Amino acid sequence: MSQRFISNVALAVAGAVVVVASQTFSTSLTGWLTFGVSLGALALLAVVQRDRARGRVQRMLDAGTGALALWSAVASVVYTGTTLMWLSFAEAIGFVGLAIVGLVADELMTERIVYEFEAIPAGARDGRRSEEIQAAA
Repeated sequence: MSQRFISNVALAVAGAVVVVASQTFSTSLTGWLTFGVSLGALALLAVVQRDRARGRVQRMLDAGTGALALWSAVASVVYTGTTLMWLSFAEAIGFVGLAIVGLVADELMTERIVYEFEAIPAGARDGRRSEEIQAAA
């Protein structure tokens, strides 16, 4: 599995936990859970930024995730009550949305690579097989 896939799935799961918690648990617990998920997302981004193979699209998504995580960490400490509940809900939906876009981008990149490979049969190196391959194409 690629590092992009794992980081996007982890972000989606963490966002889903906060979505459920924001509608289920008390606002103080939701605030601390959102704060922890935000710091976890920032730590995850710090680890995966060393990987240069993440691609331009994933790096842009990482930048958006980092900005959202910073805002989310600050908002979870500053706000209280129903404002905190709805902000946590919206931020978690944002995390899930960014993760889904990252998963789709990873899948499209993987699929494109698979379709770019061309299989050459083992006997294709001699002249006999190359004529058969060209005729089949």
